[in-house]
Amino acid sequence: MAEPERSERRLRPAPLLFEPAEVAADPEHFFDLESIADPEELLTRATELTLAFRAATDRAMEYQAVAAAQLADPARFDRLTTADIAHRAEWTEDYTAKMVEFGRDLLRSSTP
Repeated sequence: MAEPERSERRLRPAPLLFEPAEVAADPEHFFDLESIADPEELLTRATELTLAFRAATDRAMEYQAVAAAQLADPARFDRLTTADIAHRAEWTEDYTAKMVEFGRDLLRSSTP
């Protein structure tokens, strides 16, 4: 059986549901995976969660980049330097510069 293309799987990640605080406080509890006895079902659900977390990470990183680009925008009177952004985001300045550029690319591509 052929493996589905990675992009196809990424389009349909499992929804990430917030867990109640009392459940999340239990270190043994993780999205109810510990209660799944069938290894096939466990693999399927764990894979769905992995893909969902990857998709969420990618999306959150795009928002980080857009925010960094907006904060570094020379047109802003309250513009931040890459050093300031790096400090707030706990990034290196080199990484911050790359994220600012990535964010600018994203902003340009979303503007008609």
